[in-house]
Amino acid sequence: MKLFHFSEEPGIQVFEPRTIYDQTDAKVWTIDECHAPHYYFPRACPRVCIWPKDDTSDMDNERFFGMSKTSRMIAIETGWYERVKKGSIYRYTFNAADFELEEENAGYYVSRRPVIPMEVERIDDLITAIVNEGVELRITPSLQPLREQILKSTVNFSMIRMRNARQE
Repeated sequence: MKLFHFSEEPGIQVFEPRTIYDQTDAKVWTIDECHAPHYYFPRACPRVCIWPKDDTSDMDNERFFGMSKTSRMIAIETGWYERVKKGSIYRYTFNAADFELEEENAGYYVSRRPVIPMEVERIDDLITAIVNEGVELRITPSLQPLREQILKSTVNFSMIRMRNARQE
């Protein structure tokens, strides 16, 4: 299994544990391959990612995935499209043995000690990288209506950087 960290910064030699949000212990955060496309975006870009789970209702499968038969969708706001289109990120690859599972549903793995990446790759065409993963990319004026529907649904979801989303 490969684990990744995505950054807009090139050339990070060592990842040092950091405290984020209201957590008390410092960690280096990585993401598994399945959830990696959620991070093919500029860091500040608000996005909503959804995928079905075993108990997702037939109604929700049809509502969210029925028109394209995709198994994963990511939505961004129209105001972020050009930044995603023109953006680039760096994908750092790590040895999974250096990490422990933190949150299975989100694909988060952490290390509490410094880690050195095995390799780094620049991704310039983010939109192509997203669609090449089989992900449907939706562009919408506001994420808020989708957010409200997802919170009432039975799908898996990840809502990233929503504090940067348009407020209705």
